[in-house]
Amino acid sequence: MKSKTYIEISEVGPRDGLQSIKTIMPLEAKKNWISTAAKAGVPEIEVGSFVPAHILPQLADTAELVAHALTIPNLKVAVLVPNLKGVENAIKAGAHKITIPVSASETHSLKNVNRTHKQMIDEIENIMRIIKTIPIDKRPNFEGGISTAFGCTIEGKVSKNKIIELAVSLMDAGCDQVGLSDTTGYATPNHIINFVKAVKNEIGDQNLTGLHLHNTRGLGLANVVAALDHGITTFDASLGGIGGCPFAPGASGNIVTEDLVFMLNSMGYDTGIDIEKLLSVRTIVRDALPDETLYGFLPDAGIPKGKYYGD
Repeated sequence: MKSKTYIEISEVGPRDGLQSIKTIMPLEAKKNWISTAAKAGVPEIEVGSFVPAHILPQLADTAELVAHALTIPNLKVAVLVPNLKGVENAIKAGAHKITIPVSASETHSLKNVNRTHKQMIDEIENIMRIIKTIPIDKRPNFEGGISTAFGCTIEGKVSKNKIIELAVSLMDAGCDQVGLSDTTGYATPNHIINFVKAVKNEIGDQNLTGLHLHNTRGLGLANVVAALDHGITTFDASLGGIGGCPFAPGASGNIVTEDLVFMLNSMGYDTGIDIEKLLSVRTIVRDALPDETLYGFLPDAGIPKGKYYGD
């Protein structure tokens, strides 16, 4: 552990958290969630996804949320997109970061974005032709996110060679970096170490810095610790642990943002997030989603009295 190393937390609750629940959170509550989380020090928030409203009505107000988030100083505004049309909408809205999911499991890819691997790579090459027309200082950061990277509830095991192949293809197609996503919560610490090392060896340390991990089988934070020792400096998490992929059966359980921040802060890492202010955001989400279960140990147990940094 490198004391005071900065670890970036990307709050994905407004996108990944809301996309898999039936309740549609009111727009003003979403805005309040984003604003309050940013005031707590959260540096990046994935505010939504540019997908057709009939597919995910929970995210139909993404453009409005991007506009709101852009008014918040120093906040990196991120969105997910499934295709070229989504990228065009994200660019028009002014998002700082755009992630496109490319499933390692081709069966999942067909269910999630209705495209094969080859079709997704072709789509990304077309996307890059548009992004390259934007002045360099105004271009969004474009990430290729490898979904179901550690296993798939439909196909089962995903080979390391497939992940390496996709990572290389994404970088060759023009992505700024690659992210690995444990969409189904299959990853274990050994899994994380082996795959992260293998991908970094092929595309370079600087091109793989982020992971999207789920806590489906209770290993989310253990996987974070494993990744910290191998150069991962950005982690996605969802307030209250809500969310998951609606196209991957049993894929619930994002890492709880509150628990993740507490762990990192207690280990001496710098997240820039005030844990007490972050916990207050939970009230906003709970009030707006009274019928949804919120997870997390820290909210129930509370912050320990006195120093808890293990000096």
